[in-house]
Amino acid sequence: MKKLFSPILNHFEKGEARYAYKPLHRTILIVVAVLFLVIASGSLFAAVKFSVLGGLIPAVVFLSGSIVCAVVGLLGSDKAVANMWKTR
Repeated sequence: MKKLFSPILNHFEKGEARYAYKPLHRTILIVVAVLFLVIASGSLFAAVKFSVLGGLIPAVVFLSGSIVCAVVGLLGSDKAVANMWKTR
């Protein structure tokens, strides 16, 4: 899975700077991913129910955010999680 999502992971794992990692950061990233998934699902449901194509834009944006947060939270290294939070 890491190889499949390496373009996302490499972006957050690059750099040689020091970082401050806390396990709570990883937990919060996973919670944010779930929340973004709920928002994307709700937006998609509303777009389909009311036949509004403009509702697909928020669904795609929140789904993308959910995927990035989930990938970094579940597969990323401690450095990737710290870089997602910009804690150094």
